Amino acid sequence: MQIEVLKSKIHRVKVTEANVDYVGSITVDEALLEAAGMIAGEKVQVLNVTNGERLETYIIKGERDSGVVCLNGAAAHKASVGDVIIIVSYALLDFEEAKTFKPSVIFPDTATNRLVK
Repeated sequence: MQIEVLKSKIHRVKVTEANVDYVGSITVDEALLEAAGMIAGEKVQVLNVTNGERLETYIIKGERDSGVVCLNGAAAHKASVGDVIIIVSYALLDFEEAKTFKPSVIFPDTATNRLVK
C-alpha cells in the first residue's frame, strides 16, 4: 500500500508578485527550491495564510537569491503582493517507508524570503 505524505515545505514566505498575464504557475527563488528539495515543474499546493485560499499549481524556477515568490495566471487572483503563503509538495511512499521518511521543511526569513544562515 502507498500513502501520500508531506515531501517538502517552504513555510511562510511573502508573495512578491502576482502576474495575471502569464500562462500559469508559481515562480519561486531557486535557492528556496533547492533547500526544500523541490524542482521546476513539480506540482505544489499553495496555502494562503493571509486569506485562507488554497490552490494547486506547478513550480517555475526563479532567479537564485532574489526572494521572488510570484503567483502567475489564474493563481494570481488567489493572492495579493504581501500575502503570507506556505508552499507544500507531497510524495507517494510505501506505507512502511513513510513511517521513517523525513520531509524537508525550510523556514526562510519572512521579511526577505531568503534562507536564514
